Amino acid sequence: MSNPSTPRTGWASLKDLNGYQWFVFIVCCLAWDLDCLDQQLFVLARDPAIGSLMGKAVSDPEVGKLGGYATAVFMIGWAIGGIGFGVLGDRIGRVKTLTATIGLYALFTGLSALSTGVIDFMFYRLLTGLGVGGAFAAAVVLLAETVPDNARPYILGMFQASSVIGNCGAALISMGLGSLQKSGSFPAGEWLTPWRVMFLIGIIPGILLAIVQFTLKEPEKWKAMRAAEAAGVRPSPWQAFFGTLTAILTTPPWNKRVLLGLLLTSAGVIGLWGIGFFSPRLTTLALESTLRAEGFDGAELSGELGKWRGITSLVQNLGAFLGIFAFSWVTGILGRRPTFAIFFVLAAIATSYTFFNLRTRDDIFWMIPIMGFCQLALFGGFAIYLPELFPTRFRSTGTSFCYNAGRFLAATGPFTLAQLTSTVFAGYGNDAFRYAGVTMCSVFLLGLIALPFLPETKGKPLPE
Repeated sequence: MSNPSTPRTGWASLKDLNGYQWFVFIVCCLAWDLDCLDQQLFVLARDPAIGSLMGKAVSDPEVGKLGGYATAVFMIGWAIGGIGFGVLGDRIGRVKTLTATIGLYALFTGLSALSTGVIDFMFYRLLTGLGVGGAFAAAVVLLAETVPDNARPYILGMFQASSVIGNCGAALISMGLGSLQKSGSFPAGEWLTPWRVMFLIGIIPGILLAIVQFTLKEPEKWKAMRAAEAAGVRPSPWQAFFGTLTAILTTPPWNKRVLLGLLLTSAGVIGLWGIGFFSPRLTTLALESTLRAEGFDGAELSGELGKWRGITSLVQNLGAFLGIFAFSWVTGILGRRPTFAIFFVLAAIATSYTFFNLRTRDDIFWMIPIMGFCQLALFGGFAIYLPELFPTRFRSTGTSFCYNAGRFLAATGPFTLAQLTSTVFAGYGNDAFRYAGVTMCSVFLLGLIALPFLPETKGKPLPE
């Protein structure tokens, strides 16, 4: 490693990581990538699953409405799990918490394949959300506390960018299953359908459990904090859990930071899960009539739409990969707050333009990547910025609360999108969904409200 008195700067700082630190990076990336795989499998399988369980076409407005409700339920589970596991990350450790969250999201994604109706499907999504919500904070805090300070923003940017691997993996799975469906590999009336296969694949992350539990070590910062606590009177587990949560909400300046951080992240989360991740449905609405005119029908139509939903997700996440790296580069020059301001404005413009104008196959290949670039870049910023706002004793709680409590608000996003589509803009026919999406893009501008009141952390060590 380089001399600590002259640490490397910029991307060259990655050379200061030792072998174990790179190993932690790889394992944390795998945990988060497979988490994102499960998320995207849901996004891509949501409408086909609900349509199949209801016996209706994927393009049916009722399917879209219930798809919004299923997403809202998933967001609620995500928020509850994120807050709860965030506190546990500070109490029982980053590694133990990461292990528990992986087990949860893998198990209940797999069980979603066994759904017999919309109600139990939503119940499984609620429980999947518990694990999905806790995994991000556990992984990002573990990584932030393990790597050198000078390399932290760049390694966390790479960590978040790696999520594209999981997202693109889900897209490729959707495309492959769509092709098999077109060729007749999934006969009509059979129980095993492409959407059930997608959820069964979601069990794969379970293989990470042993790797995380038996090879990773708790960060020295966390162990030092717990050693200091051990010298005094130790509270009961319940007192420790709720004490940690109430302390961060009542102790200045962390209480102010956690609420402002929540507003900052909510704008991005609602924008992504309430609008951006409905891009597969936008593709379905844009292409279905064209494909029918070209002679596609029945299983062939479903398979072709599945393929194009997969392509949509793939190019959206390729744009996201570049956007997250762009955020990491720009924030190293301009700082955290100016970079967030730039990308919130870009996300609002790109998303509204895409929802209003996407009409053809060619549009998918340039509009969707630009939208993904602008939207997902914000999440690279969250991975970098949130751990920098809180001290060691509150870092997991604060990071997870900001990143996940916004899911309660985000749960209203799909519901609002569905209501705007079916009620406010119902008279616009097939364009109702487009007008609803454009209207909701104003949520990105809410993030600008929080920025002036949050600290600039560029070039500063993690608070102790």
